[in-house]
Amino acid sequence: MEGVDPTVPPSGTGCADCEATSPKGWWYHLRRCALCGHIGCCDTSPSQHGSAHAASTGHPVARSFEPGEEWFWDYKKQVKYDHGPELTAPTHRPVEQTAPGPADRVPADWADHLHR
Repeated sequence: MEGVDPTVPPSGTGCADCEATSPKGWWYHLRRCALCGHIGCCDTSPSQHGSAHAASTGHPVARSFEPGEEWFWDYKKQVKYDHGPELTAPTHRPVEQTAPGPADRVPADWADHLHR
């Protein structure tokens, strides 16, 4: 699969961009850049950092970083792949980490902030 480097580890366990903001943000689900390992939040999340990363870097492919999900998304082709190359572990966020999360930053009306 073009645009994938299976040897690169993920950048962390949460959205790198939400973690870097002040105040820190929160996310609904996480996506992992399959080329550089950057963890960003999904397009349903308030900040949509995963697709912003793809647009700003030209890195075309992301993999779900959610437990039990192995699918890939190609931003350039707008195509979902059910499976792809095995990436360096960890392949998902910690199971104990909530979605949405992190739990202490998610507002009570979180569902009203999601993109549909």
